[in-house]
Amino acid sequence: MTKSTDLLPADLLPEGLEDRLPASAARITAAMRACLDVLDGNGYDRVRPPVLEFERSLSSRMQGAGGVNTQRMFRFVDPASLRTLALRSDITPQIGRIAATSMKDAPRPLRLAYCGDTVLIKASQLDPARERLQLGGELIGADTAAAASEIVCVAIEALKAAGLTGISVDFTLPDLVDTLTAQDPSMEPDTIEAIRRELDTKDAGGLKDVGGEAYLPLLYAAGPFADALAKLRELDAGGALATRLDGLEAIAARIGALPDGDGPDTGVRITLDPAERYGFEYQSWFGFTLYAAGIRGAAGRGGTYQIGGSEEAATGFTLYVDRLAEVSNVPSLPRWTIYITADHDPKMVAVARQQGHRIIGQLVDGEDPAQFGCTHIMRGADVTKL
Repeated sequence: MTKSTDLLPADLLPEGLEDRLPASAARITAAMRACLDVLDGNGYDRVRPPVLEFERSLSSRMQGAGGVNTQRMFRFVDPASLRTLALRSDITPQIGRIAATSMKDAPRPLRLAYCGDTVLIKASQLDPARERLQLGGELIGADTAAAASEIVCVAIEALKAAGLTGISVDFTLPDLVDTLTAQDPSMEPDTIEAIRRELDTKDAGGLKDVGGEAYLPLLYAAGPFADALAKLRELDAGGALATRLDGLEAIAARIGALPDGDGPDTGVRITLDPAERYGFEYQSWFGFTLYAAGIRGAAGRGGTYQIGGSEEAATGFTLYVDRLAEVSNVPSLPRWTIYITADHDPKMVAVARQQGHRIIGQLVDGEDPAQFGCTHIMRGADVTKL
């Protein structure tokens, strides 16, 4: 009897995973390098945590209502320690672990950058990819509007360096409901959770039904930043949000001061959706989502949070490199692909490499340089165009 698994091709990839062929891999690499160069130029030192570690460590490093859900991760028992390991779905908790352990004595604020693969057990219908290249930066040890402003601006600079245009930033206040409901000690936890749920779905009728009529104005305090902020200030009669709203205004002012550059569509649009919580499982008072022209869905997200265990404040961002690489256009110098014959001049090859050109060496007689995509050929010390 033939097993069903015998009918599957041996080279079939699992759902949500794909090979990146040369053209796609080159775009991803170029975008990754451009973004990492921006982080390095702003003082963010790159670290490389392992692709898997103990499940408990990953689940305990991010505080907040949602935290890190290890149920979304591939997990298995480590034969050496007999403890449960997890394949990371988010690198940010690992950065928190590094900051709280190996780099706990490093001067603060601590600026760290990272880039690596993450994997999910199951992706969403809107974004079926189960493997992603995650890149980002974390500013640890500061919980101020200045720190949040720096993170947002570095993220925008990274997107621009990757050649993206039409960039917009959508601000949110992830702990908004908690902050407002704290003003009413008589409110039951079940009611608070119901209010969160109805705000998430933007359901005005449902919000009334669960006793959250007072929160209806939050559904309409969204849109262009200046207008939405003014509406929020009107709603905040008790001043519970004053510090947060002042912080948002300071961050927006810093973004508005960024140079637009020379190309078209390089300005940044700012919006505010104060009740948005999707994608902000562990962020605290501030969160933001990045969008860019040509990208379906978000180009990245970020915000403020606390590192579990050390209780240290941090602010960071994540960019989805695979996604943004599809439309990125990294500026580059003219680059030749030079086919070098067996009698090439090694000194000339070294010069060509220093200038950023690509070298392909002859292996056998009769090769056709054009089939390798070569633009030039080097015989001895002479370079000629094909």
